[in-house]
Amino acid sequence: MTSLEPMSTQNLSTGDIADLEKLAASVTDKVGRARQAIAAVIYGQETVIENALITILSGGHALLVGVPGLAKTKLVDTMGLVLGLDARRVQFTPDLMPSDIIGSEVLEEDQTGKRHFRFLPGPVFAQLLMADEINRASPRTQSALLQSMQEGHVTIAGKRYDLPRPFHVLATQNPLEQEGTYPLPEAQLDRFLMEIDVGYPDHGAEKRMLFETTGIEETKARAALTGDELMAAQRLVRRLPVGENVVEAILTLVRSARPDGTAETAAIAWGPGPRASQSLMLAIRARALLSGRLAPSLDDVAALAEPILKHRMTLTFSARADGLSIGQVIAKLATRLG
Repeated sequence: MTSLEPMSTQNLSTGDIADLEKLAASVTDKVGRARQAIAAVIYGQETVIENALITILSGGHALLVGVPGLAKTKLVDTMGLVLGLDARRVQFTPDLMPSDIIGSEVLEEDQTGKRHFRFLPGPVFAQLLMADEINRASPRTQSALLQSMQEGHVTIAGKRYDLPRPFHVLATQNPLEQEGTYPLPEAQLDRFLMEIDVGYPDHGAEKRMLFETTGIEETKARAALTGDELMAAQRLVRRLPVGENVVEAILTLVRSARPDGTAETAAIAWGPGPRASQSLMLAIRARALLSGRLAPSLDDVAALAEPILKHRMTLTFSARADGLSIGQVIAKLATRLG
């Protein structure tokens, strides 16, 4: 465990630093075991696992984008087991209704003949919800997740129902088959802390996968955390100090990704809002903790720039016609951080 940098401890006493280091050492050990447990059954996706864990530690939601067969569903199931969370899955289809997600009220009659409404909670009342192929449902159904993702509760017939704690949504999208899909609106995309690209495993990982998953016995994931321990880790993430130079780097990066009429931003049609800065601030703390550090660095900002910004901005038609990608634009902006 590395010690805190002087510039990030100016508002902390010696006792506070000692307490943080002791608590962080324990949390880092537990989170490290969780990471190893997930990697034991999800092969060749180290960056995906890391970013998914960073999202959970930050208290956010993630959008997993990848072709079928890359273990996106298995990743969510495994994370639910390893992190000690109640996990549920919803397969999004064009005929899925909002009540199929958040629940509905049914009319019941008791023994005395008196009728009353009883609320039947939907699958959103879980600690970890997998929204499989979220872009296949109608916009009306997609929007049913908005309140739960942002507010942590749903409203049925004017009555509020709080969701379990913690609550996280890991949604998946297939980037190839777009027929019959409904692109997520910008307001909902902004609710996802990260967009995580799930690529193909390398040769070695795929070879290992062949032997591990086609034999008589298959490796099973084991629980490494409880829900309470995870929430304690999330609280710790918010306590970690951030150096002034890192804060300025976050602001510089996010603000430079917005169109302002200059030649440098001519390729950007619209860019990230303040929620992107908040997401990046939390995510770099979680990445530092996951790496055994108490103080995030400029490297953390650069490493998480693309997954946090790419779904919060778009390029102009002329830039896309020239073959420019959002990833290239973000990479160029990140290189200026120093």
